[in-house]
Amino acid sequence: MSSRTVIRGGLVVTASDEIHADVLIEDGRIAALAASGTPAAEAFAAEQVIDATGKYVIPGGVDAHTHMELPFGGTFASDTFETGTRAAAWGGTTTIVDFAVQSVGHTLREGLDTWHAKAEGNCAVDYAFHMIVSDVNQETLKEMDLLIEEGVTSFKQFMAYPGVFYSDDGQILRAMQRSAENGGLIMMHAENGIAIDVLVEQALARGETDPRYHGEVRKALLEAEATHRAIRLAQVAGAPLYVVHVSAMEAVAELARARDEGLNVFGETCPQYLFLSTDNLAEPDFEGAKYVCSTPLRPKEHQARLWQGLRTNDLQVVSTDHCPFCFVGQKELGRGDFSKIPNGLPGVENRMDLLHQAVVDGHISRRRWIEIACATPARMFGLYPKKGTIAPGADADIVIYDPHAEQVMSAETHHMNVDYSAYEGKRTTGRVETVLSRGEPVITEREYTGRAGHGAFTPRSTCQYLN
Repeated sequence: MSSRTVIRGGLVVTASDEIHADVLIEDGRIAALAASGTPAAEAFAAEQVIDATGKYVIPGGVDAHTHMELPFGGTFASDTFETGTRAAAWGGTTTIVDFAVQSVGHTLREGLDTWHAKAEGNCAVDYAFHMIVSDVNQETLKEMDLLIEEGVTSFKQFMAYPGVFYSDDGQILRAMQRSAENGGLIMMHAENGIAIDVLVEQALARGETDPRYHGEVRKALLEAEATHRAIRLAQVAGAPLYVVHVSAMEAVAELARARDEGLNVFGETCPQYLFLSTDNLAEPDFEGAKYVCSTPLRPKEHQARLWQGLRTNDLQVVSTDHCPFCFVGQKELGRGDFSKIPNGLPGVENRMDLLHQAVVDGHISRRRWIEIACATPARMFGLYPKKGTIAPGADADIVIYDPHAEQVMSAETHHMNVDYSAYEGKRTTGRVETVLSRGEPVITEREYTGRAGHGAFTPRSTCQYLN
């Protein structure tokens, strides 16, 4: 039996268009669009009709950077794939790309299998995987080819965290050379971890143990230096490069320069760098620990350069780097030693709303909102046009969004499995009302109607965003 749904009367907003149109959904996919009120639209027949009058009809968000159940700093990220994808849906995100982890001494396959086991049967929305490469050797390089055939087409490396995830320049170059051959995309955590560790040791020796010193030792110049080095290594390898969680104006300048040279270099930033700052890290009574993440929050003056980068396309994507740790019992591990605070912030539920607030505030346009949150992440990571747009043939991942509803962000009302909100008390305009994932209602007029296990693993093609 085929099932049909029509969404009537809304303003359909994609990265390229805004049109008052009705959307016909059939068997989990978008079958047709027609301008509202026209004979073509009125001919749409369906068992279910959703009235979107006065609302936006937008593609489900694609969050290309999440860490559900990530082991880190002697503990685990507090959101499971079940709680995290449910929270994502509440925030209008219908696809996440999470990171499977290769441990040193183990194969990529072991890491990927572990993450498949965590996610399978537990997700409320669709999911895909990147692969963290922690141990570059000849076997790892061969495995990269095999993973690409399975739809895991991007590989993350770390210039930070010596002894955990760190890769040296030689390992990075080898992986980049392999990706230049097999079409994979290297994602880089660009911070000079060797130098940062020296500064951490010196700060602790001086008795500088509070959370604010986390931001002071992870210097913007060391993010910029690593970004520059990653760009040049990618250039030597002839490979594209995607730099994750860009936080500093100096790093944006490195990306802009490389792009002006015509290099396939891309940058992502996150809501925390656009809306939070070192003022949060300096909050008294260890409250600053809530805001410890890497790359760290920067002084407020960096925000304007990040917004500019999003407008000029020197930065292409806004993801969350959602990696929540509870304040009680997890962030508290670092009392008296900021280097022991688990690095990460909750945000998968807040991203679409915060970026809509940026539209309200005049930082970006409506279409740019959809571009950086839905379309470009889908294109960057080989999910387009199945995900990231509203067009015939695309998955019916659709959000009915009320642009006028007001809300106050709070841990008391969010759905992430974490005991604080990074945006506690922040007032925003715009709110998710209804969410469809492949045509099935996950949120229905502010009620959760989804289920664990609906979300499916989604293999990806290689990057669709290259010059």
